[in-house]
Amino acid sequence: MKIAIVHDFLKEYGGAERVLEVLHEIYPEAPIYTAFVDYKGLGVHAERVKKWKIIQSPFGSSYFMKKFHSPLRFLAPLVWESFDFGNYDLVISSSGWYISRGIITHPKTVHICYLHHPPRHLYGYETALEWQKYWPVRVYALLINCGLRLYDYLASQRVDYFIANSYETQKRIKKFYRCDSTVIYPPVEIRSLKAASQESKIKLNLENYFLSVSRLARAKHIDLIIKSCQKLNQPLIVVGKGREERNLQSLVNNRLSKVTFLGEVKDEELSLIYQNARAFITASVDEEFGISAVEAMMYGKPVIAYRSGGFRETIVKDRNGLFFDQLTADSLTKTLQRFSSSNHFAGKDCVEDCLSYAQEFSKERFKKEIKEFVKRVCPKKK
Repeated sequence: MKIAIVHDFLKEYGGAERVLEVLHEIYPEAPIYTAFVDYKGLGVHAERVKKWKIIQSPFGSSYFMKKFHSPLRFLAPLVWESFDFGNYDLVISSSGWYISRGIITHPKTVHICYLHHPPRHLYGYETALEWQKYWPVRVYALLINCGLRLYDYLASQRVDYFIANSYETQKRIKKFYRCDSTVIYPPVEIRSLKAASQESKIKLNLENYFLSVSRLARAKHIDLIIKSCQKLNQPLIVVGKGREERNLQSLVNNRLSKVTFLGEVKDEELSLIYQNARAFITASVDEEFGISAVEAMMYGKPVIAYRSGGFRETIVKDRNGLFFDQLTADSLTKTLQRFSSSNHFAGKDCVEDCLSYAQEFSKERFKKEIKEFVKRVCPKKK
């Protein structure tokens, strides 16, 4: 079959881009169509994509599109409908808030959409920016979002088959699009602890620290993690970059604070950071899956998470992690204290539980399930 892959845009390297990378491994000859590529934004991960065959939209070379793609999101229909997929037997869209599932395909072309999440800003979920704060932005967004909700639904009807990255996302597909879907969890690459240690050259002065790996965005609520760890005088390492970085660093105003910001790091360095952590903490709200939490389990590390979204599918209380139920620093602080007093999380049984659950989300499993799904839904080609 002649296959193409479509992805919202390449500006940062997160969970969606890791899924895209594995899709590219499955179908290495398939070109990747995207709204635009920002190699500077990809940072240390830019080298990953430079060898791919990437086809940008007519807007791809525009500085304004790369810089202001969020306020210019009303251009999304023009972006996706500018591509021609008439020569392809199969198109797989890796789709999130920029609605790449809005592509138009030939009637004989099978369109499979791997949905990371519906656009959060269209359906009342927390977003990276608190755009409701300023009334001119609020009025502009309400006008734009009204039309985009209609387009988002129209785009969903162009999809032949939906794959959801979690049962949480599957519920949203049914609720907002009235479509059925199949759940295939995202891939998490399993590295041995020995290999991780040998690959990395990074050295940390801290030991027995808590860890946060995330985009530094408002909806991730990393400020709660910082406040709780500082209150308990516990070491915390924050990995990631984003528009909230300066605000978060301003919370660390005590010279004796044990909070360390590492920014964006390479995978081999991240492996060692995971390996030496005490536990992984996330305060994300309504996260559709949460691939970083499963990555932590891959290294035998338990996860402390706000009880919402896809975390309820991957974390089993008192086995591979704990939940806190209120989105406050006090609630998280109490959970961290309970974690510290538990013998289970300091023993081998916890490591075994974490590794056992992580194996269910391996990259090999993802590849196998994607191939089987494609074989099942695509007509045989002579």
